[in-house]
Amino acid sequence: MMDIVTIGETMILFQPVEEKPLQYTSLFSRSIGGAESNVAIGLSRLGKRTRWIGRLGNDPFGGVISGTLASEHVDISKVIRDETHSTSVYFKDVYKLGDPSIYYYRKGSASSEWRPEHVQDDWFIDAQILHMTGITPALGDKTFEFTKECMKRARQLGLTISFDPNIRFKLWDRDIARRALLELIPLCDIFLPGLEEAQFLLGHRSPMELGEEIVKLGPHTVAIKLGEDGAFGMKKNGTSEMVQGLKVNKVIDTVGAGDAFTSGFLAVVADDVHEFSLKKALEWGNKMGSIVIQGKGDWEILPSLYEMKGNKEIIR
Repeated sequence: MMDIVTIGETMILFQPVEEKPLQYTSLFSRSIGGAESNVAIGLSRLGKRTRWIGRLGNDPFGGVISGTLASEHVDISKVIRDETHSTSVYFKDVYKLGDPSIYYYRKGSASSEWRPEHVQDDWFIDAQILHMTGITPALGDKTFEFTKECMKRARQLGLTISFDPNIRFKLWDRDIARRALLELIPLCDIFLPGLEEAQFLLGHRSPMELGEEIVKLGPHTVAIKLGEDGAFGMKKNGTSEMVQGLKVNKVIDTVGAGDAFTSGFLAVVADDVHEFSLKKALEWGNKMGSIVIQGKGDWEILPSLYEMKGNKEIIR
């Protein structure tokens, strides 16, 4: 029995060992990164049974990704190894604190080859929740249709569908992105945008107004990430909650903060899919995000359940 299934692209990440711009460094550390696998790892560390489904090249980098996820107790039994397309790679420029510069090399990758006919019922039949993001649908028309089919099939099988738009304008045109994401929102039960993403999709409104508009589109729950200001959530029954941001010593790397939030939020949802506490879910998401921005790496600093239950200070 799986608590959560995530489906999406995971890439090999290279970043300079020394705090220098990319063009001046020749020594890199190697890791992995991908929104859905970050969430799977975060949930696994919180004691949830997780499965990541992705399409990897049958190359050494694909092996690194599979091995890393397996070492984090994430189920990889449904991963596809593509014989003719390679594993994606990206570089992160982190010589300045805060938001890093990211350079992607993913054209023609294995992840871009997903098709709707690839979706299998046995990916979902033993799970409670499916989580996806806007990365896979941004990779092309076929991957957009693949994403829709995953969400529809999982819903037919009784899963709760979680979706983070995770908008990357390097991947698609703004108008296309808006139309596509507005088509996907009604297919999900839990929608997890950042404030700027929600405003991009629905206009410049307050979190409360955005929440009211989003639940009209179909989701029964929305959680809007507000960065240092915390998070706002609303359920279709009109219940709403606001949690304040947490103090941190220093923001080192913001990449992965949204995925960390999702991990904390869905960990609470998974405990009781139909009657979960919105406030607790927001608090756990907020706490996870506050921890991960204080270290380097997309997922390496994600906390354990022991830490999340208050046995270690947030400020590291």
